[in-house]
Amino acid sequence: MSETDPICPTSARVQEVSRETPDTVTLRLAHTAGEGERLFLPGQFNMLYAFGVGEIPISVSGEPRLAGELAHTVRAVGAVSDALVALKRGASLGLRGPYGTGWPLALCQGQHVLVVGGGLGLAPLRPAVLQLLEEGACRQLSILYGARTPDDLLFRRDLERWAHRCEVRLTVDRAAAGWQGRVGVVPALLPEVEIEPATCIAFVCGPEVMMRFTARELRLRGLSSERIFLSLERNMKCGIGLCGHCQLGPVFVCKDGPVLRLDRVGALLEAREL
Repeated sequence: MSETDPICPTSARVQEVSRETPDTVTLRLAHTAGEGERLFLPGQFNMLYAFGVGEIPISVSGEPRLAGELAHTVRAVGAVSDALVALKRGASLGLRGPYGTGWPLALCQGQHVLVVGGGLGLAPLRPAVLQLLEEGACRQLSILYGARTPDDLLFRRDLERWAHRCEVRLTVDRAAAGWQGRVGVVPALLPEVEIEPATCIAFVCGPEVMMRFTARELRLRGLSSERIFLSLERNMKCGIGLCGHCQLGPVFVCKDGPVLRLDRVGALLEAREL
């Protein structure tokens, strides 16, 4: 992001491409000469520009304190994301950011942190998990994650490592040959986790319908809206709250979010026309 023009991208180069699923890759990027490394908060996003195609917001999925972990996990679902997923090592792209709010990790000291992800929603949650495990500040960490099929589960090696250090529960919508885990939606995992409402904080990211039902279940389990945080996705264009494409009622998701507390956006998510 240019110091003089906040919507002017700078150039970055692809250092490594890691295949996560058949349609999803993680791009590890480096700024080109003259651009220093930028720190980001877990939960923030960058705008990635595929030259000649377009620009989209992608959450940072790497370790926030490692210079070599400017990573973005991208699923091919449209023209721009298709072009980004097709990039090879050494290719160039435009980059600006980081933008938006991050997960409130400062509130996790001594708490039970419940991380709930669905599909690609694990990508913006990954930096928070990495930092929580590194710092050991929370009393307990539980990760609930689901995808459409076993082949769609992201960060398989991470999930295996995390399972040795914290509670990890997985589910898929549709089983496949050899899958011996749970089958069902992500909110159905919540009854399997012991929750003390006064000392639990929930970070939730995934399809909007999954987040609505997860938030409802958490409220039924006694969690206050002030202890539930969601990462929202909207059609972001500028990233700095100017264009209005990402407006959700009075909220500009790119600037006020993407991480927002449930008491601020819960009613807005129930209004389907917004």
